[in-house]
Amino acid sequence: MDLKQVGHSLDALISAFNSRIVELQELVIARNMYPSTSMADLSAMDTTLKTMESQIQVIKERLQEERNAIPKAKKLIEMSRRQQRMLQHMLVHKPTGMREVIDLPDSMPSCDIMDTRDYDLLSEASKVQGEPAMAPLKEKKGRISAPRWYITADELDSLSSYMRGRLTLEKVNIAINEIAVYAEANAQLITAPRKKLAEDSWEKALELRDLATSDTVKGKLFFLESDIKGPGLKLDNTGKAILTVLRHLGRIQEARIGHHRVITLLKPPLHG
Repeated sequence: MDLKQVGHSLDALISAFNSRIVELQELVIARNMYPSTSMADLSAMDTTLKTMESQIQVIKERLQEERNAIPKAKKLIEMSRRQQRMLQHMLVHKPTGMREVIDLPDSMPSCDIMDTRDYDLLSEASKVQGEPAMAPLKEKKGRISAPRWYITADELDSLSSYMRGRLTLEKVNIAINEIAVYAEANAQLITAPRKKLAEDSWEKALELRDLATSDTVKGKLFFLESDIKGPGLKLDNTGKAILTVLRHLGRIQEARIGHHRVITLLKPPLHG
């Protein structure tokens, strides 16, 4: 119901109450012709009028609450439409052959060390479509899902021809999906209990936990250069070119910690 309909309904309600009040006033005049019974009748009518006034006030307050809620509802609808357009855009441009997220045992707990506030998911979902598309940070209990900040055609075209080379949008976005998978697997190892891991996995988990406490990596999703095994991203010339592009576009950051080359996932800078 819009504001005009609400106003008409309120006017009709008030008109009905006014008609009732006029009738009561006429009854008062008629009752005055019989003074012996008029006082009791007047008291009853006074009580009725006060009840009606109270009901009108409650209706007015409720209508005001509804009016105040309308702008919020409109904003929520607009945000939902924007998110729907974004999801439709992601679905249409999703690279073929993109691998699904690796599922580890549900018994593994959620990762508490990741600072999810850094990703500002809700606020980003309400941005315009010019923003890079992304997937949610967490999907369900027992599985950590890294954000996939896929690049756009405009971003790829903004690169120099020397840096872009023969890379395509599909190749780069498949690589983004794969590095997110590597980061998710490492995050699961970091939080996995000892009894759930084999000996070799436990040794890697301890190593990853040490890396996760460093200032460069702390609070971020990350993977190691040694984790890269393809098929979409390999440590060949094409793979190195893709990593260079992702670093230039603000999707990753590399650091040397001990004998490891650690690559953290970054939220890309906002587009003006």
